[in-house]
Amino acid sequence: MIRRARESDVDQIVALCRELAEYEQAPEHFKMTAEQLRPALFGEAPSVFCHVAEVDGGLAGCAVWFRSFSTWTGTHGIHLEDLYVRPQHRGTGLGKQLLVALARECVRAGYQRLEWAVLDWNEPTIEFYRRLGATHVDDWMTFRLDGDALTTFAS
Repeated sequence: MIRRARESDVDQIVALCRELAEYEQAPEHFKMTAEQLRPALFGEAPSVFCHVAEVDGGLAGCAVWFRSFSTWTGTHGIHLEDLYVRPQHRGTGLGKQLLVALARECVRAGYQRLEWAVLDWNEPTIEFYRRLGATHVDDWMTFRLDGDALTTFAS
């Protein structure tokens, strides 16, 4: 079953995101706690949203996302931050169902885009996205300021 996350799911969502960090070979960068995620998802002004795939009463996957805005289209969109399905549930259609749920959110709200990033070495996931009809945006690169570079730049 694909559904919006509930507050009672927070600990399991954190665990899923930690598993994704391990899969992406970067567990040392994973810092999020349930105490951080809970207000982001369920506080007075939620800034992050999540759909989950529930199987037999437990979470088998999740899609963590937030609203973006395009000045080119003049509309909001969805930026998918994390999509993860546990290995034992891959190939069952849960990843696709999570993305369909987000696409439906876009259509219902009049959003023009559903976008995300993928690591360039993650060929199985890249192929999965291509099979869905997603296109790679060749002429854009992601840049980031974080850590000391962010602090230095801000000062």
